[in-house]
Amino acid sequence: MIRRALLALGAALALSGCGLQPMYAGGGSGAVAQGLAGIDVPAIEGRAGWLMRNALNDRLRSAGSSGVARYRLDVRLDDRLEGLGLLSDDTIGRERRTLRARYQLVDLASGEILLDATAGSDAGIDVVSSEYAAIAAENKALENLAEDVADRMITQIALQLRKGAAAAK
Repeated sequence: MIRRALLALGAALALSGCGLQPMYAGGGSGAVAQGLAGIDVPAIEGRAGWLMRNALNDRLRSAGSSGVARYRLDVRLDDRLEGLGLLSDDTIGRERRTLRARYQLVDLASGEILLDATAGSDAGIDVVSSEYAAIAAENKALENLAEDVADRMITQIALQLRKGAAAAK
């Protein structure tokens, strides 16, 4: 019992010296949460853009609402659907949907680009004999990809905002 307690104490001391810090320190009033809440996402072209903008706004607004935009997030999407796996009757048996985003986080006060990055994801889709089912699967894949890419983007943006907040201290 004492051995376990000493081991746990040693692990806690080792972790405290490694420099790890919580991403959202300060909760909703922390620098990262306030930075995320201050990002405006302009309209993005197409259905994939509509889904992406909604996914981004859901994540940004969960941090709170600052009312005034401090940053703008410009996003360009590349949505591709390609057929893979030909069957013996020369029909496509599998598709791959790929969604890639190139995005820039722009400081509205200075016009400086704080982050210029890309994020992407892809999904495999089985093509079935029902055209309705195939279209529904393609649409669901796009919805899931928009959510996944939005998560990746928000993570990178939060890291950039945290780095900027640490440099400002």
